Amino acid sequence: MRNKYNKMIEDFRSYGIELTDRQLEQFDQYFNILVRVNEVMNLTAITDFDDVCKLHFVDSISCTPFVDFKDKDYSIIDIGTGAGFPGIPLKIVFPNLHITLLDSLNKRINFLNEVIDTLGLNEMGSIETLHGRAEDFSSSKNGTLREKFDFAVSRAVANMSTLTEYCLPYVKVGGEFIAFKGDKGSEEVEAAKRAIHLLGGKLKECKDFFLPGTDIARTICVVEKKEHTSKQYPRKAGTPAKNPL
Repeated sequence: MRNKYNKMIEDFRSYGIELTDRQLEQFDQYFNILVRVNEVMNLTAITDFDDVCKLHFVDSISCTPFVDFKDKDYSIIDIGTGAGFPGIPLKIVFPNLHITLLDSLNKRINFLNEVIDTLGLNEMGSIETLHGRAEDFSSSKNGTLREKFDFAVSRAVANMSTLTEYCLPYVKVGGEFIAFKGDKGSEEVEAAKRAIHLLGGKLKECKDFFLPGTDIARTICVVEKKEHTSKQYPRKAGTPAKNPL
């Protein structure tokens, strides 16, 4: 097992993470389920073993230099999680976390539930799935999860302005929204400054980097929740994407 994942082990080590045999087994199970289910349902265009390890697994933990998740019982919501990135890799590496995976497609929720059960991810902390749109559970009228989480994370879901409106209403005052962006993340953040301010946030950090051993550019943006989000946000479903703040 360790020989198979040698490259990924080194990549994780570059982030200060030493994977246990149990965690390697969980990543292996995750990969196998992902590839199997992807044959009948479009989860990802990336199915090559090395590419999944680098572009999904390693990429999902690239936020760890910005937040110390170790031995913390933080609550995290992963907005538009898709095939479970970054939420499931974070849960594997930091089993103490309480993760909520939110996605709008029920087929993907079923896949995520299979992964959670097979990998035994509820043995510590907790992890659950939630079916719906990002705007569904954080509105001021009936948002049961409004400002309930220490962190909201999201990876490659929408432009930064739209993503901020999706995510920041879920975050407690004092918490953070972490956006996983591609090579133009810094440009998106510049265009999203108004949205961040309107939603009660303040840009804490935005850093460009390359995935370990590659020229694949990534950006991590961290937004602090400084004030309660105004009751008018998020706007009704579909509006943040069609008309970003």
